[in-house]
Amino acid sequence: MGKKNLSAGLLMYRRREGHLEVLLAHPGGPFWANKDEGAWTIPKGLVDEGEGHLATAKREFQEELGAPPNAAEYLELGEIRQKGGKTVVAFAFEGDLDTSAITSNTFKANGRTYPEVDRAQWFSIDVARTKINQAQAELLQRLETLLR
Repeated sequence: MGKKNLSAGLLMYRRREGHLEVLLAHPGGPFWANKDEGAWTIPKGLVDEGEGHLATAKREFQEELGAPPNAAEYLELGEIRQKGGKTVVAFAFEGDLDTSAITSNTFKANGRTYPEVDRAQWFSIDVARTKINQAQAELLQRLETLLR
């Protein structure tokens, strides 16, 4: 069993017409249905016992978006602590993904099944700062610093 307050995730980025864009995921389920600003996240999930952080991040990306993160290089973004106390270890990689084709694993709540991620979208780095979970906004800054 993994640690309940340790997650790992991936931040995919691309450059379009000289501008940096990042891929964010919107959580599925009734709690998140009408939330937008501050609700988006990097694809991430709990680290299983004995599983490395990057291995967890890759597994979660595939489970939540339905696409394997095939990159030659992953940049370490370090860790952040979210408001609820969860620590997120993050990595970034350059890639591209058709957001209309994502498929997510599911979870059950109140007798219904929901996708863990109901949609994903590319955002400019400035717009992403308003959309992403505020604790994760630090990851955007770290990515920009690494890419300078």
